[in-house]
Amino acid sequence: MQFRARTALAAALVIGLTGAATAPALAQAHTPPAAVSARGPAPDGKALRAAIKGLPNADATAALVRVGGTDGTWRGSSGVHDLATGRKADPHGRFRAGSTTKIVTAAVALQLAADGDLDLDKPVQHYMPELFPKQQDPKKRFKPIPVRSLLNYTSGLQGGYAFEDEYAHRFETLDYRKVVASAIAEGPQHAPGDEQHYRNIGYTVLGMLIERVTGDSYAHQAAQRIFKPLHLRDTYFPGTDLRIRGPHNRGYQSVKQPDGTTRLVDVTEWNQYDRFAAGDMISSTADLEAFTQALFDGKVVPKRQLKEMFTLPELAPGVPEAMFGAGLQRKELDDGTVVWLKTGSRYGYTNMIASTENGSRTLAYSVNATDAKGKDMNPIAERIALTAMQRG
Repeated sequence: MQFRARTALAAALVIGLTGAATAPALAQAHTPPAAVSARGPAPDGKALRAAIKGLPNADATAALVRVGGTDGTWRGSSGVHDLATGRKADPHGRFRAGSTTKIVTAAVALQLAADGDLDLDKPVQHYMPELFPKQQDPKKRFKPIPVRSLLNYTSGLQGGYAFEDEYAHRFETLDYRKVVASAIAEGPQHAPGDEQHYRNIGYTVLGMLIERVTGDSYAHQAAQRIFKPLHLRDTYFPGTDLRIRGPHNRGYQSVKQPDGTTRLVDVTEWNQYDRFAAGDMISSTADLEAFTQALFDGKVVPKRQLKEMFTLPELAPGVPEAMFGAGLQRKELDDGTVVWLKTGSRYGYTNMIASTENGSRTLAYSVNATDAKGKDMNPIAERIALTAMQRG
């Protein structure tokens, strides 16, 4: 099995890493996966070892990989724990999970929908009217934003960051509520449902919405509904804590110098509070694998609501078609096999969870990328994804 085009896969995945792009044409509606018992070809261990060989290098300092599913399993790691000592990378290390957080957020929201506590068709303004103060400028007024449009990135909310600004303030606490207020003050980019743009802001609002309807913190809801039932012992939300608690490998970012050279800056300690329900989670490949397999097995979200993750929204005529359902991104392989995935990056760490529709092949990786938020997909991460999801 081969992907249609290596560059096409990389381009599709980078959308999930960089945070603002529209998608190439894809089908609009899909059914959720069903468990299967038949085994396909086992993961290619030799090719996977080659994919993560030679670390550290200019692109990454470490890689942790878990391939699973009914086809069989493969585990591997390479690289170093840190550049100062050069000791081997901890294969059980925790890391900043980045936007893979969004799938947890989507799962909590869909559970609330199944419980009748959250109506996906009702506007966000119904639940949190105070977020949208009356604007004198008609161009900055929001139409009603269905909750579903937060899940599938069609809300029209805007927002963005740059490394230099973030790095300078990495030890400070930026309240996610101020981020949301600033984004809303910019006004909508488009009417809800017309276009799909991958951004953090919708999931930040979704986390706030979860808190509103439950009367509880988002982090506690995620822990009670997802982490504890699945025994995810490495996964938590650090809040304003700069550190990654427990075993972890150091993260580095390549930074250009005035003389044209580059140097690696240690970015492991970082206050990620403002990322909230869009990207503040810390996890491990073991936990992400367990979560992915349970999700695709229908053990996290009831099947009726799970369909939301595997349904691409119909957008306005003439705009690029959608590639995201409720959080998950769709990618079709060369033989027609469909993979659903989610990438996630914070400086120093780039990650992915993925599965075929029937759960026959799953993937969870974390790469200590030296340009985790770059416009192109990290070469090590790309090799892992290509190799892991090929099944023939």
